[in-house]
Amino acid sequence: MIKKISPLPNHIAFIMDGNGRWAKKRNLPRKAGHRAGTQNILSLLKTLGKYGIKYATLYSFSTENWNRPEEEIQGILDILGKSIKKELPKLHKNGVKVRHIGHLENLPPQTREAISNAIELTKNNTTMTLNLAFDYGGRAEIVDAAKKIITENIPIENIDEKLFGSYLYTNSLPEVDLVIRTGGDLRISNFLLWQSAYAEFYFTDVLWPDFDEKEIEKALISFSQRERRFGGV
Repeated sequence: MIKKISPLPNHIAFIMDGNGRWAKKRNLPRKAGHRAGTQNILSLLKTLGKYGIKYATLYSFSTENWNRPEEEIQGILDILGKSIKKELPKLHKNGVKVRHIGHLENLPPQTREAISNAIELTKNNTTMTLNLAFDYGGRAEIVDAAKKIITENIPIENIDEKLFGSYLYTNSLPEVDLVIRTGGDLRISNFLLWQSAYAEFYFTDVLWPDFDEKEIEKALISFSQRERRFGGV
């Protein structure tokens, strides 16, 4: 039974942390933790759908993640690529529109193909928009936007926040209302720096594979109890 909560966020961004520690606690390889974390995503989306959340952004693989051991990187990308391919029919059936933010060119061919196919198949869906942040970094996004503006010779007097935002990966999407980070760390790790300027933040010690419907409810209740003033008194 879904609890009635109001107001609800329109756009939630997730920093899905704790897969490795989840596996370590169970004496399993880190890859098992990433697999469990990926399997939790579909359950998450079902719960968000029940609450009518329209936009969700998942920090799936950051620009900094390339610094991890090669074997772990390949394991993460392999699991994510296969998961997208496997779950795509369900996502499409449930009206989820898949988008990608970040760089695709550095990803393995099979991962790029899985993401591209998901984007193409679901492009006309309207129930929920799911943004997959693969090879994403907030600073890189802002730098890329600046480069595009310079390349297009936009007059300096025309550059304002609205125009700059239109050059970000997330153009046409609403700003983030709530950022949820699992795993206990209290930082945003270069994630959606521009879009989260006035977002509410919710940090929890719960590891990502254990972040279930009950934990989502806690985060939404916390959000509903806050007064958002956007710089006002």
